[in-house]
Amino acid sequence: MNQPPAFPSEIPLPALTVAAIVLGLVALMMVLLIFNYGQIWFQAYWSKAPVTFLELLGMSLRKVNARTIVQAQIMATQAGLGRDITVRRLEAHYLAGGDVPRVIRALIAAHRADLDLDFDRACAIDLAGRDVLDAVQTSVNPKVIDCPDNASGKTTLSAVAKNGVELKIRARVTVRTNLQQLIGGATEETIIARVGEGIITSIGSAESHFEVMEHPDQISKAVLHRGLDAQTAFQIVSIDIADIDVGENIGARLQADQAEADTRVARAKAEERRSFAIAREQEMKAATAENRARVFQAEALVPKAMGEAFRAGRMESLSKKNGDA
Repeated sequence: MNQPPAFPSEIPLPALTVAAIVLGLVALMMVLLIFNYGQIWFQAYWSKAPVTFLELLGMSLRKVNARTIVQAQIMATQAGLGRDITVRRLEAHYLAGGDVPRVIRALIAAHRADLDLDFDRACAIDLAGRDVLDAVQTSVNPKVIDCPDNASGKTTLSAVAKNGVELKIRARVTVRTNLQQLIGGATEETIIARVGEGIITSIGSAESHFEVMEHPDQISKAVLHRGLDAQTAFQIVSIDIADIDVGENIGARLQADQAEADTRVARAKAEERRSFAIAREQEMKAATAENRARVFQAEALVPKAMGEAFRAGRMESLSKKNGDA
């Protein structure tokens, strides 16, 4: 009778134990992955922005907030931003210290407004310290800047026309963000300074303050045509003169001050001449007294000379000569 075929030798018990441990670890890892990332994976899958469990695990190992990255990817996908915004690029921007959700919201707003803003430029703006979402919103809805800035403590700009009358002006500048020059472009302070300088220069070139008050729009147009938004992060839409007040007559005051100064100079010169005359008079008196003293001194020598002449006999011989004559 034929014997049944011999079965292979039984697997050793240690090998079965190792296999069971490995399978248990794999099963435990799968359970942990599903428990930790199942909801995120399921949400991404049904939002047509799929992500693998390995990518989620890699984010966790790299200390990246997986939920933030996946939600940003979902927003980008649902908004139709294209497939160039991948999980890897979002993760790279997160690791660089960027605000991923704000960048995606800025890109969505720019896409809806048909603005030229790509992912790389948005990330560069965000990493440069600028608020990219606010920049996009300002580009869509221009904002108004007061000139001068209220934070500076001044409420008006002071300028003087050619006739010397001071005008106090408050202007409003409407600007929108220039996304192409936002990186490295000058800020609002530069716009305020340039507009203020332009207004003061335009008023200073006016013949009189009546001309400025009659046509304030000419000042704003002249300032606007100077291209004050060059090399700045903004584009000036309009410059409007909000208020004009007449101040002091600076020219008259300066003329009065100059006349007072001239009077003081003239008084000083007259006092100098008077002092010089008094000094000259005193010098002449001193010279007269000196000459008179010399005369007295000379007169005092006459008797002495006559006595010496008598003693020497010169006076007798002189009298004889006079008698003979």
